[in-house]
Amino acid sequence: MLKLSVEEQVFPLAEVFTISRGSRSEARVVVATLSDGAHAGRGECVPYAHYGESVDSVIAQIESMRDALAQGMDRLELQSRLPAGAARNALDCAFWDMEAKSAGKPVWKLAGLDAPRAEITAFTLSLESPDAMREKARRHAARPLLKLKLGGEGDIERLEAVREGAPEARIIVDANEGWDRDAYERLAPTLVSLGISMVEQPLPAGQDAPLAEIERPLPVCADEACHDRTSLPDLVGRYDMINIKLDKTGGLTEALALKREALASGFEIMVGCMVGSSLSMAPALLVAQGAAVVDLDGPLLLAQDREHGMRFDAEGIHPATSALWG
Repeated sequence: MLKLSVEEQVFPLAEVFTISRGSRSEARVVVATLSDGAHAGRGECVPYAHYGESVDSVIAQIESMRDALAQGMDRLELQSRLPAGAARNALDCAFWDMEAKSAGKPVWKLAGLDAPRAEITAFTLSLESPDAMREKARRHAARPLLKLKLGGEGDIERLEAVREGAPEARIIVDANEGWDRDAYERLAPTLVSLGISMVEQPLPAGQDAPLAEIERPLPVCADEACHDRTSLPDLVGRYDMINIKLDKTGGLTEALALKREALASGFEIMVGCMVGSSLSMAPALLVAQGAAVVDLDGPLLLAQDREHGMRFDAEGIHPATSALWG
C-alpha cells in the first residue's frame, strides 16, 4: 500500500525570465512523494499553462491517483492511468526514486543505463532588448553554450547583439512558436551567418507543415510539437531534432522510450527542462547522456536551489546524489 503526499513549492527567480508568451519572477513546482512505509521517493513537475496545466489542476490529477496507489498501482500501470504531462511526471519520478531506495541501487542501474556523467548545459538568456541581451551575453560569454529566447520584432538585432557580447560561445535559439514561415525564411540566413547552431520550434506546433517544404539551412528542433512517442510520425521531414522534456513526456519512463524511438527514426536529441529545481533536473540528466544538446539550466535561473542541489561547474551539470533523487 503506497501513501501519497503532494504539495506546491515556490522558488523565486534570480531575475525576471521572459519568453515570447510572457514573463515570470518565480518558479511554481509541484512535488509528489510516494512511500511504501520503509522508503520514500520524490518527483517534481512544473505545470505549464500553455498545455492547459495549472498548479491546482496538476495537484488534482495527482490526488486522483491516491486510491489506485493505495490499491497497488505500480509505475507501469501509471503510464495508462494518466496522460503525458506534468502530473504523471511527478508520480513517475517519485516511483523511480522510491524503487531505487528500496532496491539499494541507483535509478540508472534499474533502468539498464550506463553510469551518468556530467553534461555541458546551455544557459538561457531570456527575451529582452538587444542592449540588455548584449550585456547579459557579455556577463556569460565564458559559458560554452548560450540559448537565446526570441520570437518578436527585433530578433535580428537581438541575435547580432548577443553574438557581439559572446563572440566565442556556441549559440542556439528558441523562438517558442513565435515566427511564421516568412519570418523563418527571413531570419535563417542571419542565423547561419552568425554561427547559430540550431533553432528550436520556430513555427507554432500544428502549423509547422511548411518546415517540410522549405530549406532548413541549420537544424530545426521540435519542442512544443513533440510530447511523447505518439508525436514522432508527424515530425518526420519537418524537424531534425526533438526536445525531450519530462514534463511533456509524463516522466522518465516515457522519456527513455521516446529517446530510443527518436534515435531509431533518425532524429538528434535535445533534452530540456521547464524552470524548476534540481529535483526536476536529476532524472532528466539520465536522458541527456550523449544528447546533441543539453538544456538543464533551471537551477541556475533560481535565486536559490533546493537542499542537495546538483553541482554545476566547467564540466557542466553533474549527476545528482542519492540525497536528492535516484
